[in-house]
Amino acid sequence: MLNMKEIMNVATKIACCIRARSLQRRLFRAHLEKADCDHSELLLHTDVRWLSRGKFLQRFRELCPEIKEFFRVAGQAEYMQLNDGQWLLDLAFLTDLTNMLNDLNLELQGKDKTVINMISSVNAFKRKMQHLSLKLQRHDLINFQNLASELEMQGMACLQLDSARYTEQINNCLSEFDKRFQDFSLLEPVATFMCYPFREDAEVDSLASKIAKLFHLNSSGVEDEILTLQADIELKSRDHGQFWNLLTEVKYPNMRKCAASLTALFGSTYLCESSFSHMKIIKSKYRSTMTDEHLEVCLRLAVSSYCPDYASLADSIQCKSSE
Repeated sequence: MLNMKEIMNVATKIACCIRARSLQRRLFRAHLEKADCDHSELLLHTDVRWLSRGKFLQRFRELCPEIKEFFRVAGQAEYMQLNDGQWLLDLAFLTDLTNMLNDLNLELQGKDKTVINMISSVNAFKRKMQHLSLKLQRHDLINFQNLASELEMQGMACLQLDSARYTEQINNCLSEFDKRFQDFSLLEPVATFMCYPFREDAEVDSLASKIAKLFHLNSSGVEDEILTLQADIELKSRDHGQFWNLLTEVKYPNMRKCAASLTALFGSTYLCESSFSHMKIIKSKYRSTMTDEHLEVCLRLAVSSYCPDYASLADSIQCKSSE
């Protein structure tokens, strides 16, 4: 997406060169300990782990001076990129951007996340990226700490930075987001209406058509219910916390189905992946004789957020005194 494959490939190659052989790895650890570094090891990147790329690049960049010194002391052929100012600037920019993507990734994970939350997070990220692109054009690097730090280490002023090089990368990132999340253009108006259905400027025809298309409902019926709902004075005065539960099945069947469907949409694979992780922990090699029934019960307990009321359960049980 960013066309910065050379940065990632070289950084990965250097990390593997140090960690591939046990002697080399021990010597590097000793070198870091002697230099009194905050870190005692280089990280390795793997595509399987969500946040691997950002953490790997951050650790690699922080240990760049120690890596160069280690190669020099060991008498090994040093990688030319470690002395290339432009490559180091690109590394710093890529580190900043992957850290931002990691923050977004974390924001999209977790339980009780609905599609509405995810639409808000992605849209907020896109607006932040647009804002950061403008700040880069003004050579304002307050949000790019690694890039600002690298400029300072090289003794360069912010005005000397080729900002067009990095604004182009941010624009590429935004274009990719528009392409990957193009379904949001259909979902977002519906989600906005479901969050606040009493907006007077809502385009009822267009909205009813989109809801009907998304959830396979009758367009004219949806349109009629929207107009009825927006004129319902009693519902307007109610608390919005459980608003859609207040709608009766007889009067608003389409609106209730739309609210239930939108809430139940899976926006990410987090719940599925976390369930597999729990299952791997529960059914280990030490519990190989566990039956499918026991596994299902244990897995349900692991992924459920329900907490029994132990006090009331204990009170409901009659204690038997020993004779």
